[in-house]
Amino acid sequence: MGYDVHITRRENWWDEQGPGISSQEWEAVVAADPDLVMFPMPEGGWLVEPRWIAELVASPEAAEIGGALDWRAGRITAKWPCDVLLAKMCQVAKTLGARVQGDDGEYYGA
Repeated sequence: MGYDVHITRRENWWDEQGPGISSQEWEAVVAADPDLVMFPMPEGGWLVEPRWIAELVASPEAAEIGGALDWRAGRITAKWPCDVLLAKMCQVAKTLGARVQGDDGEYYGA
């Protein structure tokens, strides 16, 4: 398992209703950010739903621990993000008009 932190537009990341972040918006943010690189889907794709995953390549710290951001179900998620990745998530959230929320409901950034 692990602890996830989410970029979401919904009241709470776990809400099924409310505004989501589209895969097209996510792809545009990654394309415009030199610190993020989209990497290819695994062969055969995902079992549950399509996912678009980007890695934070500008930070050796983030890359070392697998600094990946994963789009699914209208939100972007990272597992156990380091401080550098968390700061990038706050920046991405601002660009998307969203906010960063942890699994327990706490918010990050201002």
